[in-house]
Amino acid sequence: MSGALAPDIRPRRLRTGPAMRRLVSETRVPPAQLVLPMFVRDGSAEPVPIGSMPGVVQHSLDSFRRALNGAAEAGVGGVMLFGVPELRDATGTGATDPDGILNVATRLAAREVGDALVVQTDLCLDEFTDHGHCGVLDAHGAVDNDATLLRYRDMAIAQAEAGSQLLGLSGMMDGQVAAVRDVLDSSGYTDTAVLAYSAKYASAFYGPFREAVQSTLTGDRRSYQLDPANAREGRREAILDAAEGADIVMVKPAMSYLDVLADVAASSHIPVWAYQVSGEYAMIEAAAANGWIDRRRAIEESVVSIRRAGADAVLTYWAVELAHWLR
Repeated sequence: MSGALAPDIRPRRLRTGPAMRRLVSETRVPPAQLVLPMFVRDGSAEPVPIGSMPGVVQHSLDSFRRALNGAAEAGVGGVMLFGVPELRDATGTGATDPDGILNVATRLAAREVGDALVVQTDLCLDEFTDHGHCGVLDAHGAVDNDATLLRYRDMAIAQAEAGSQLLGLSGMMDGQVAAVRDVLDSSGYTDTAVLAYSAKYASAFYGPFREAVQSTLTGDRRSYQLDPANAREGRREAILDAAEGADIVMVKPAMSYLDVLADVAASSHIPVWAYQVSGEYAMIEAAAANGWIDRRRAIEESVVSIRRAGADAVLTYWAVELAHWLR
């Protein structure tokens, strides 16, 4: 074509084929920047499927060991561990019991794959309390922020002793990073890193996760998790956590909060991660199972979008599968 209809600038030249598109790609997803969340169930002899999360299970210790080695072989960067205890109580004592399921699983993971990937642990009480909240309750049934910080300090020591290399503070209590950093440093665990779930929103997309950990929660967590309407608040929380000594800050969920993620990433001087949560996983799996979307393309696109928005690493239940595709 020539004349008035011929464009002078042709961006399509850089989209002409797979090799060209790959060469000029702005955003990549290295397997080493994927983290696999894993659930370990106390007293289970076999892995237990999670109905709302097809392909994800509550691991027995044996299946957990196999899955850990599979994750290491796939080249993912780390695993984030969640415990599913048999017994729960008001203060979540199982979280600090050396023989509690999360601490047992952490020791196993540190032995099996601690040199190959980063063993990370969820530092929160919700899986261990009989009321399902992320902290201890006061006489009126509200979450007591400062009393909860004391429990988090005890959890931090228990998890560091078990071999966790990175503590995931997901409870959204004010001052939790400072409290945990202080007790780690004063107890000799200066090399144990802290991941702050800084911008963790009170989201509807956590539903399948609550099945995964057999949550006993009644009510909601809106008094401590962020309002989905508030973007500036997410950035503020990340700034505060960095000032308190966080090594990494997190935005959670990921896909509905890409604006928050981009904002935090633009202003942060430390790594910024994002968690592709259970509801995001379940929606794509359900739509793919019905033949409504291309499963692999949807998974890849969803994780690329999170990286493109500024996440240095992504927690995703597809971490191992995606790592194999990428390799």
